[in-house]
Amino acid sequence: MNVPHAAHGWVPRLDGETGPIYRAIADAIGRAVATGELPSGTRLPTHRALADALGVDLTTVTRAYAEARQRGLLQATVGRGTFVRTGAPMRMEPVSGPIDLSMNLPPLPESPNLPDLLRDDLARVLATTPPRELLTYRPGAGAAEDLAAAAAWLHPTLGPVDPARILLSPGAQPALGAVLGMMLKPGEVVLADRVTYPGIRGAAELCGARLVGVAGDDQGLLPEAVEAACRTGRAKVLYCIPTIHNPTTATMPPARRQAIADVARRQGLWLLEDDAYGLLPSDPLPAIASLAPEISFHVATVSKILSPALRVAWLVAPDEQTSIRLCARLRATILMASPLLSGLLTAWIRNGTATTVLKAIRRESASRQALAREILPRGSFAAHAEGLHLWLRLAGGWDRRDFVAHLRRQDGLALVPSDAFAVEPDGEAPPDAVRLSLGAAPDKAVLGRALRLIAAALRDDRPAPFAEVV
Repeated sequence: MNVPHAAHGWVPRLDGETGPIYRAIADAIGRAVATGELPSGTRLPTHRALADALGVDLTTVTRAYAEARQRGLLQATVGRGTFVRTGAPMRMEPVSGPIDLSMNLPPLPESPNLPDLLRDDLARVLATTPPRELLTYRPGAGAAEDLAAAAAWLHPTLGPVDPARILLSPGAQPALGAVLGMMLKPGEVVLADRVTYPGIRGAAELCGARLVGVAGDDQGLLPEAVEAACRTGRAKVLYCIPTIHNPTTATMPPARRQAIADVARRQGLWLLEDDAYGLLPSDPLPAIASLAPEISFHVATVSKILSPALRVAWLVAPDEQTSIRLCARLRATILMASPLLSGLLTAWIRNGTATTVLKAIRRESASRQALAREILPRGSFAAHAEGLHLWLRLAGGWDRRDFVAHLRRQDGLALVPSDAFAVEPDGEAPPDAVRLSLGAAPDKAVLGRALRLIAAALRDDRPAPFAEVV
């Protein structure tokens, strides 16, 4: 808890904090801003005064204030001092009604304050960029500076990539649809996990393709199952989510990624890699597209790792000529991505704000996953330690649809049953499992309440049919 100190102004209490002291101070500033203890415009103690009050080196406080400025919390004025950034922090209102854990989105971190960052930095982009570059239609795949920033951002998973292969898209869904529409003829087959992101089903239906489910395990798609599926039909594209799969959370290890790339080459498959969560882990794994770039279409978005408000995604084509063809298809459907939002994201990538926000969301996601491990029965779910969601396997006679209906009716909880992710709804029944989106709750207190209700339902026997009817 933070308390004021008469001699020095505001001073954080760091009892029990772990990790670097400078980061603990920056975290404390973030908490105080979020709770309103440090309102906008508050002057903080001088570097030396706070160092004396805490008994730390002057350089530690200097680093802490620099970190807090990078997170968008503070602003410094020469000759006047360091202040909480102008503008009251925007906070989520307390939740007293239904709790929706159905939408998979990144959690709002305590610090930096994302709504404030968006507001202030959008204003800064408008003020510093010539209007003709933002307030007009843009031809082509995106501005050169946006594509160069994208190549830099994707380097941890893709390695070096020519910006000429990259296209800007307003979200991942149009990019997925553009690839399938260009590569497939009606009746041809897209292979995918038996339960997977529902958007690929809609994209396949729009171009008349058939989606076929392929078996997997806790490491993702099974290479031998992909190979077998190629021998039985007109398979042309393999769709996969190699990192923190939606919904099962499976992450392919490097050997599995290489095996999938090898199978695709042997069988003449195009790879459509949906890497929405690829940069979320602290140690990102190489994208499959980096192992087989000549047959891969790589889609990456910031909606799941920064904010869906940005609505920016990138589509990396196998080569420049294919990129040009895809560009024409994207323009026919969405015309262009927003220059204002892509300009903001490019500025964030260049000045380090995007990395700061990503790290904050990663920390908040890890904290929420730890809370889930604490509350839910051990062994009842699959998850990635830094992921946005978990895959809850039901036992004790619970049917997935009954479980979802029971929690919605009794406790106002919204969850998603496995049926929503089934590739072939009329085929083999999906597993009795549900997806819980941990980032959807406005804070950990609300999430904890929801998880305790779910844990209680798991401990109970499945209610008898009509037992609740009067």
